Amino acid sequence: MKTPTTEIDARYSSPGAVATEWDETRRVLETAELFWICTVRADGRPHLTPLVAVWLDGALYFSTGPAEQKYVNMLANQNVLLVTGRNDWDHGLDVSVEGKVVRVTDENLLRRLAQEWGAKWDGRWQWGVGDGALRDEGGGQALVFGVEPVKILSFAKGDFCATRHVF
Repeated sequence: MKTPTTEIDARYSSPGAVATEWDETRRVLETAELFWICTVRADGRPHLTPLVAVWLDGALYFSTGPAEQKYVNMLANQNVLLVTGRNDWDHGLDVSVEGKVVRVTDENLLRRLAQEWGAKWDGRWQWGVGDGALRDEGGGQALVFGVEPVKILSFAKGDFCATRHVF
C-alpha cells in the first residue's frame, strides 16, 4: 500500500491543531465495527445505508446482496463514500473514505476476507467461498466489493482537526 500524503485543513481545525497521523486513521478503519456507505441512484438521489467492512491490504471491503439498492446503484456508478466514527461532539475520530468500488471474485482473496470477517467479529460472521462470492450456511450469496481509497478525511473532535490523506 502506498503511504498517503497527509495535510491538515486549517479552515476546519482548532488553532494549533496537528494533523491526525495516518497510523491513527488506519487504526480506526481497522477496528470500526460499523460503516455507512453512500451510493448514488440512477436518478441522482443519494442512498445511505449501514454495513460492516474489513480493512485489508490498503483497501476497505464490504459485501452486499445482488437485490440490494446499493448494488443496483453501484452497477451504474462505482463512486462511493464510506464513513465511520462516533456520535459524540467532543470525543473520537470520524473517518470518510472516497473511492471506486471493484467487485472481488478472486477466491484466495475472498477466503482471506472471510477469515478477517470471522476474526473481527469473534466468529459471528461465518462465510464460505464459492462461485466468486461469499456463501453463508443457508446458501445465501454475498457479493464482495473493495474500495481502494483516493482520499480519506479524518475529523478529530474535542481539539478539532480536519486532516486529508491523499493517495
